[in-house]
Amino acid sequence: MDVPQYIEANRERFFADLKEWLAIPSISGDPAHHGDVRRSAEWFAAHLRAVGFPTVEVWETAGLPAVFAEWPAADPAAPSVVVYGHHDVQPVEPLGEWETDPFTPLEKGDRLIGRGTSDDKGQVFFHTLGVQANMAASGASAPPVTVKLLVEGEEESGSLHFPELLRTHRDRLDCDAIVISDTSMWSEDVPSMCTGMRGLTEAEVSLYGPESDLHSGSFGGAVPNPLHAMAALLAALHDADGRVTLPGFYDDVLPLTAEERELFARLPFDEAEWLRTAGGSRAPYGEKGFTTLERVWARPTAEINGMWGGHTGPGGKTIVPREAHAKISFRLVAGQDPAKVQESFRTWVERNTPPGIRADIVTGGAVRACFSPIGSASVQAAKRAMEKAFGQEVLFTREGGSGPEADLADILEAPLVFVGLGLDSDRIHAPNEKAEMPLLLKGAEAAAYLWDEFATALRTA
Repeated sequence: MDVPQYIEANRERFFADLKEWLAIPSISGDPAHHGDVRRSAEWFAAHLRAVGFPTVEVWETAGLPAVFAEWPAADPAAPSVVVYGHHDVQPVEPLGEWETDPFTPLEKGDRLIGRGTSDDKGQVFFHTLGVQANMAASGASAPPVTVKLLVEGEEESGSLHFPELLRTHRDRLDCDAIVISDTSMWSEDVPSMCTGMRGLTEAEVSLYGPESDLHSGSFGGAVPNPLHAMAALLAALHDADGRVTLPGFYDDVLPLTAEERELFARLPFDEAEWLRTAGGSRAPYGEKGFTTLERVWARPTAEINGMWGGHTGPGGKTIVPREAHAKISFRLVAGQDPAKVQESFRTWVERNTPPGIRADIVTGGAVRACFSPIGSASVQAAKRAMEKAFGQEVLFTREGGSGPEADLADILEAPLVFVGLGLDSDRIHAPNEKAEMPLLLKGAEAAAYLWDEFATALRTA
């Protein structure tokens, strides 16, 4: 029995089991559901034991539990691969917009509707079928590489305890590559692989002037106005070409290669349609010299998320306000250090704050960007596996979002490989989240081929 035959023969069992897991409301961001997150971990651990993984453990953290499983290769010298995903899910509000109960998975044609179908239980789950299909096709009792699953329970609430979990179990997680199955493809008929995700850091700026609001007739034009100062400060954050003006902001940015730009350009991107999905935006905007896709995927940004101060209620109030506030976020790309960007922003604000105004800067959390070179042995091996499953060329993308992938790469000291088969239309984090059932089966097929490709490519890399 070959891989596609095994997957088709086990299709009904696969989706029946997945629906059981999806029915557990493992919402990590809601303390009322923390017991469900634990129940989700225990269910998945039991399923992995039933599948045949020799080692399955629920790993505790200071927060919510992760699941670890290992299936050693018969050859002790074979490469090892960690597969990362998460079993926690987003909240489901607003409930009134769901077509069905979010935790009663519903098949509608080729779609499976329910929270977690795409992000990320469905994508984690196809690996369990893939490893079985690989061994069924070869007649072996163990995979050709050592397969380790690490499925965390706090990704949707910030992966707060994940770095410490990685450090605690560093020896158990030793590997030659890390497979990420928590991303998307370009479209159902244009398979693609993600090669990087942007990072993120945030800041809040407060500017203070007089000790109290002042009468604008008596004092306006004669004392500094914090809102004027804030407007000028934020306007100066970009130059006329849309570039961020912080000193050194671009110094460490990993530039796009000519090959990457050519591959991005081959994607069937309709900018007018994209603008319609961007809240009906009327025109593209951004750093000069880059396409929309390059800006979203591979260039850093600074965004003003909010600005407030002074009188905002009904009617007029002619004052010089005492203070002004703004929230700013930076999307970062490979090579950039969030701490360095935070310090640069702090220095820039202090240097550009006018006399008579006091600045207070509070920086927020940070997520580092991650990147996988498209020419690496591990990425090329995964590309071959996906092309075998889909029967056509696989292109490359990046993603604008952020996750814990940089911690995985840095702490485990192994390259990242993104094998995700979600779609932008899957409505992750929104009502009526869905997964395309044929794509989940293609994911299992690609995963089955992946282990043979890695067995050769990583041994010689």
